[in-house]
Amino acid sequence: MELRLTQFRPRIGPREHRVVQPRTPLRHTSLRDPAPYGMLMGDHDGLNRLAGLFSFAAHSRHTIVHVPLRDCVPPDEGCGELVDLVLAHPEAGLRPSKWPELRRALRHGTPLTVGTDEARTERHARAWLERPYDREELRHTTYARTYFLIGGRDVLASVSTCFAFAAGWGPREKRVVKGHSACMASLVGELAPDPESGRYPEVAICFKPYPPYTHFKRPGR
Repeated sequence: MELRLTQFRPRIGPREHRVVQPRTPLRHTSLRDPAPYGMLMGDHDGLNRLAGLFSFAAHSRHTIVHVPLRDCVPPDEGCGELVDLVLAHPEAGLRPSKWPELRRALRHGTPLTVGTDEARTERHARAWLERPYDREELRHTTYARTYFLIGGRDVLASVSTCFAFAAGWGPREKRVVKGHSACMASLVGELAPDPESGRYPEVAICFKPYPPYTHFKRPGR
């Protein structure tokens, strides 16, 4: 997949960070704050690009991927605050408490086009799934109206394949032609449990076409 991004090189203190954002917004994609149950709802374009962004993040250890979602077209279902999404490896050195300062410094970006390798992403996702014990999980928190997912290559690749599945098969669900959403996947095992309660959070990945629904046709129709 080819991703069109905007790249920033903000400096906070002595350290320069590399931050990328989608060049055009994911207009019909939203994320409800997972506390402890969240909902990420998107159309085919949004879910497909998120699959690519997770794949890119999986193989970019020193890059912070920022996906602005708060200014999307507000979804007509679900509850909870709308939040942005940030993906990073631990090596990127991102602390959520520093994110507001870093976000304010995202000025004067430059265009960047990157390609993702879906076969490689599938291999790494499979490697994560085939490890029955001691699998890495994504550390997560919500801060400054942003949901942070921080972890390594294989677990980020696994999430990428969840979005790819939702983007590919969501439009085939019968009920979506009438504007209903379809829950296609769920992030549970990929997310670390809450350190205090021990409960696992969950993020449902849902497909929903954007209105007017007369524009939408199921594949093969």
